[in-house]
Amino acid sequence: MSPELSSKPSKLSVIGAGAVGSSLAYAALTRGSAREIALYDINEAKVNAEVADLQHGTQFTPTNAMMGGADISVVKNSSVVIITAGAAQKPGQTRLELAATNVKILSSLMPQLLEQAPDAIYVLVTNPCDVLTVVAQKISGLPAGRCFSTGTMLDTSRLRWGIARTCGIHQSNVHANILGEHGDSEFPVWSTARIGQIPIREWTDDHGNQVFNDALLDELADEAMHAAYKVIEGKGATNYAIGLTGARLTEALHSPTRRLLPVSSVLNDYKGVSDVALSVTSIVSNKGVERVLDVPMTDGELERFRHSATTLRASLKELGF
Repeated sequence: MSPELSSKPSKLSVIGAGAVGSSLAYAALTRGSAREIALYDINEAKVNAEVADLQHGTQFTPTNAMMGGADISVVKNSSVVIITAGAAQKPGQTRLELAATNVKILSSLMPQLLEQAPDAIYVLVTNPCDVLTVVAQKISGLPAGRCFSTGTMLDTSRLRWGIARTCGIHQSNVHANILGEHGDSEFPVWSTARIGQIPIREWTDDHGNQVFNDALLDELADEAMHAAYKVIEGKGATNYAIGLTGARLTEALHSPTRRLLPVSSVLNDYKGVSDVALSVTSIVSNKGVERVLDVPMTDGELERFRHSATTLRASLKELGF
């Protein structure tokens, strides 16, 4: 069982038994992210098979209460609900192009989930997650702190992996975030990026040579920001890394310990931005998103943040939100 899990009853429900949902359920099961895990999908044969496969391995996992099916009641009394259901992203397709189809799915699904789990914290993984976060929050009427998305948690992990690989330092000592849209207008905040306590541009190799020049930083950012497209082209979906991301977030949402994570919630006059969901470093706990932090940004970074907001606002307007 995850060492962070509080003593309170905890139930994670994963909505959607596709590649992402099944991987998320598997990651949460093996990590012990909740005391109960449920997997729901309208495809009865698919979800029953996935649940059975997961149940058969529970002798070897911290959590052994694994359930699921095609009846929405399996979600009842959840403490955390993670929504992965929706149309899959196709090779070459942007996240925002998925919007219209997945908005329709979410509009039908959200009221049913709220009926079963009115007190849950709701997390969107389905893309475009920033757009769908705004839609889900408006449909549900939940406060922004209880209805948000994984945002750029995975993008940030990809960036930190690239930095760690380059300098040969463990990822836990790399402090760098990607903020804004989980999509093509996201950006790394290099101005506050650190390796340990050292600003990233001041990091040197064993011979005293600067490692991270602007060209390399641009390359690392591009690699992290477009990694999903390469993975989708090669295997059809990104699932393992986002599964681990969702499991880790679930643990934070079941713990009183306050964590700093770059999740996407609906903003209210954040650096002049309101009524769109963008990823900002946020305090996350078993209360949900407690607060978004006023992250220092250069003028250039602030311009990119506001560009993300403009991009998403246009998409929401086109969708009638």
